[in-house]
Amino acid sequence: MNAHTLIDTTRLWLQRHPRRLTAALAILLLGTGVTAFGTGPLDAALKAMPRTTVVQAVALPDEALAASTDTAPFVLHRSDLTRRDDTLATLLQRLGVRDTGAIERLRREPALAELWRGPAGKLVSVDVDDDGRLLRLQARWLARTDDTTFQRLDVRRASPPHSAWNVRRDSAPLNASVRLASGTIRSSLFAATEAARLPDAVASQLADLLGGEIDFRRDLRAGDTFAVVYEALEADGELLRYGRLLGAEFVNNGRRHQLVWFQPPGSRGAYYTFEGESLARAFLASPLAFTRVSSGYGMRFHPVHGDRRAHLGVDYAAPTGTPVRAVADASVAFAGWQRGYGNVVVLQHTNGRQTLYAHLSRIDVRKGQRLEQGQTVGAVGATGTATGPHLHFEYIVNGQHRDPMTIARDNPGGEPIEARWRSAFVQHAAGMRSQLAAAATLVQASAE
Repeated sequence: MNAHTLIDTTRLWLQRHPRRLTAALAILLLGTGVTAFGTGPLDAALKAMPRTTVVQAVALPDEALAASTDTAPFVLHRSDLTRRDDTLATLLQRLGVRDTGAIERLRREPALAELWRGPAGKLVSVDVDDDGRLLRLQARWLARTDDTTFQRLDVRRASPPHSAWNVRRDSAPLNASVRLASGTIRSSLFAATEAARLPDAVASQLADLLGGEIDFRRDLRAGDTFAVVYEALEADGELLRYGRLLGAEFVNNGRRHQLVWFQPPGSRGAYYTFEGESLARAFLASPLAFTRVSSGYGMRFHPVHGDRRAHLGVDYAAPTGTPVRAVADASVAFAGWQRGYGNVVVLQHTNGRQTLYAHLSRIDVRKGQRLEQGQTVGAVGATGTATGPHLHFEYIVNGQHRDPMTIARDNPGGEPIEARWRSAFVQHAAGMRSQLAAAATLVQASAE
């Protein structure tokens, strides 16, 4: 059989059995995915096959045809947080609303007064059309920062007549999701957590909890790493605030520091090492949630008097108004003005220990008042003899000044995990190890 006869025979077979050819090719391709084979004569035969084009009209129902020609409505969704000096007009203008009629009508709506009560920072979302016309407004906020539910205000334009608005106020539970982050120290903890996009609220928890083991001003080394697992609290899918640090690992100068939050059923939770030792401290490491030390304890050149003299405390650089907190349970021994210290608060703790907070822009406590650890005593300022806003902090034991940077290490506290919870804790800690290992595999942040 010559080549021409073979091609004619193949063409005839293909015309009679096209489906068999398709099935055969499919099996061949599936079974020999990495095999090369020759198809020269076959390609020629396929090209020679006759081709037929079929055109058929398809009738559409009238309503489907009408729907296909309609333009979908354009709705823009935007969100922002309320600010301390906001009005309804300035807030909606920032959100892209150009609807003077709606603004004027909603300004008289009593329920919207909730947006301006209490602290700023309420999450407000709007839906507007392509003309900037307000279609819907939703606001979500927490009545208290430790709430597990959020408040929700829903305001939407009613069906005809469009001048009316439906207003509804209710509450709903927050949904907690778990987030991971990791980073590498290049210069400071603050720079590294910022590069890792770790929220300040979570970074401050990390600094507080490990401040008794790591001096974040003196002990950090370039190349130190951290990994964290933390909560994000959401309302209707929108982030409302960050929650608790759930677990962390910090490798400082080759030494591994780990922590995990554990809360047995029906009990108060606490932080522990992975071995079950308590991380609770009688004293916080710092009176500010998260800042940098601008002047340490000991001899220094005085920026105002221009000479070298003993600096009996630590200065923390921070913006005016930054909250200052009590580092431990205490009673207020003094609250008022003291010459070079400006506005100052002195707290009396147990066993002859005192702490002093100076240059405050305001004082939020009174003499004799009982305070709990973490409670606000005032705000950072520059009163008295100061070249700029900062907090001067002193730690005194039986009348003798001590280095405030050692305050958390000198005052350990807390009990190890109870024996009855040991098995559950071990299981929980194992799960956290896995999550931290996953966090550590993330791209390591670089803080220049």
